[in-house]
Amino acid sequence: MNVRRSAAALAAIGVLAAAAPATAIGQAPSPTPKVTVPAGLYGKGDPTYDGVWRQSLTLIAQRTLGYRPAGQAVDWLAGQQCADGSFAAFRADAAKDCDKSVKADTNSTAAAVQALRSVGGRGAAVDKAVGWLKSAQNADGGWSYFPGAPSDTNSTSVVVGALAAAGTDPADVRKSGKSPYDALAGWAVPCGRDGGGALAFQPDKKGRLTANADATAAAVPAALGKGFVASAGKAPAETGCAEGDHLKPAQVADNAGAYLAAAVAKSGHLTSAMPGAKDQPDFGNTADTVVALAADGRTAQAKKSYAWLEKNASQWAAQSGPAAYAQLILAAHAVGAEPGDFAGTSLVRSLNAQGPAPKAEKAATEKAAASDDDSKTGVWWFVGACLVAGIGIGFLLSGRKKRQP
Repeated sequence: MNVRRSAAALAAIGVLAAAAPATAIGQAPSPTPKVTVPAGLYGKGDPTYDGVWRQSLTLIAQRTLGYRPAGQAVDWLAGQQCADGSFAAFRADAAKDCDKSVKADTNSTAAAVQALRSVGGRGAAVDKAVGWLKSAQNADGGWSYFPGAPSDTNSTSVVVGALAAAGTDPADVRKSGKSPYDALAGWAVPCGRDGGGALAFQPDKKGRLTANADATAAAVPAALGKGFVASAGKAPAETGCAEGDHLKPAQVADNAGAYLAAAVAKSGHLTSAMPGAKDQPDFGNTADTVVALAADGRTAQAKKSYAWLEKNASQWAAQSGPAAYAQLILAAHAVGAEPGDFAGTSLVRSLNAQGPAPKAEKAATEKAAASDDDSKTGVWWFVGACLVAGIGIGFLLSGRKKRQP
């Protein structure tokens, strides 16, 4: 079962949705009846569980493409922040002060930090959010979804990305002498065990670690000090699984990367099961795996998995909305692919159509123009080829007629 998905998504969605924050079952806030999607927010679905998350991923993806997000969209996200710096999954009435009924969480806050940092000009909001995240750190060096609960790999990973984006070295953020890198290393399954090299979501009640592909995909960029945006890194220095009681962050990443590469080697994708349903491809976590593999320097396998997504993920993205399109764009960025041509679909246009249109800056404009030129060239080449073929057929038919008795 995919623990990153909200309780509502697990219960209600027939297809695997975009990766959502690491909400544990039973921890999700109660749905808001008849929520109206506010202006400035991307997507048309109920934002109760993922409003800040999907908005953050959207803005990050747009900035990665070279677009300047619409001011209305940035203002909506910034307006979700509580006075103490935290963010909840969604606040229907941001005009009201946050109180005990607002369930602030680390995942929404960390995602918002990465988004606001990427758009620039929101330094005060970013600093306040980072301060809140530091205050929510657990004694093991990690973070839980809601402060006060046991730490988990996914929440810790997204917070590491936020710290790095804000210019803070995650290794320097410590509680009881431990950093988030200590926590990640502690959740790595030992090499000799089943699932060795992977990370568990969190230890079970007896302290046992069970490999979790979703958590592993989240942990690889984090162990490398990266957030949602990552490009191809250097190939791993070690080919085998590094063992030891005190693994370095790079060793955690390489071990986890090897596990993921093996997990997708045969089919190209990760597989997950919804309650009561057969196993099926997990599109969102496969996209995260592409980013993880690329960040760890395993570009060949990353490109193979991206090629699988390109063939199979268009319908999933259309059904899931902005966070899914953003994930695919970030996967394309990681392997150097063109998101404007995703098996005939433009991820760029599809994402931007989900809300207020961003402004194309020079880099994005030039890239789009080049893509259009390539497209036009392809069309005219096809037309020309057809004309030449037609002329050839004409000569062939003419010759046949001349040879007839």
